[in-house]
Amino acid sequence: MWEDAGKAPKRIVPDGCVDLVESGDEVFVAGPDTTAWTWETPPGVRVRGVRFAPGRAGGVLGLGADELRDQRVFLGDLWGREGGLLAERVLCGAASLADIVAERRSGRADREVSELIARLDGGATRVSAALERFTTGERQLRRRFTLAVGYGPATYLRVTRFQRAIGLAGTAPDLASLAASAGYADQAHLSRDCREFAGVQAREFFRAKKCAMSTVDSYSAR
Repeated sequence: MWEDAGKAPKRIVPDGCVDLVESGDEVFVAGPDTTAWTWETPPGVRVRGVRFAPGRAGGVLGLGADELRDQRVFLGDLWGREGGLLAERVLCGAASLADIVAERRSGRADREVSELIARLDGGATRVSAALERFTTGERQLRRRFTLAVGYGPATYLRVTRFQRAIGLAGTAPDLASLAASAGYADQAHLSRDCREFAGVQAREFFRAKKCAMSTVDSYSAR
């Protein structure tokens, strides 16, 4: 669960997650992204959301995450009349987003997909290495992965590596060191992914990240 009451525009970069969001008079699903988008909370509006870990949204939403890739879909458009009624309940305070998740949750996560996600998150350098020693055939496992996560293992590997770089941004003295620590071949490799996923140059993006982290650390120390 998360909340946001900030007014400054935020650059949202891909992280492999799906979100169920309540914002103002809207309830919508934000699918897994492959590029950045800008979010600005309207004045006086508090935004709430439920974030599904990679591969875990399908059991609630009832469809493959690949159908939601790079999309924002209103609940009424997603679930028809039932979705419209659920959205009304949330907006009038009769139900919460967590209630919707609890009501609609069904089935279990795909064990092999979860294992493949864990391997990629754990620092696998190549998808082929992460796919070793599964009992399921590679083609079928890739298809199930795309259905659950929203894009294939190769794209997810790039996304999770970029997120790793973001997490390490406050500890690396320069971009070359950051690239090496996050598992990139070199600084140019990190720069290419940053342009694609964040839409800006790596130097600009990670400088802003460092400043944001410094501000939080300074505030926490008071």
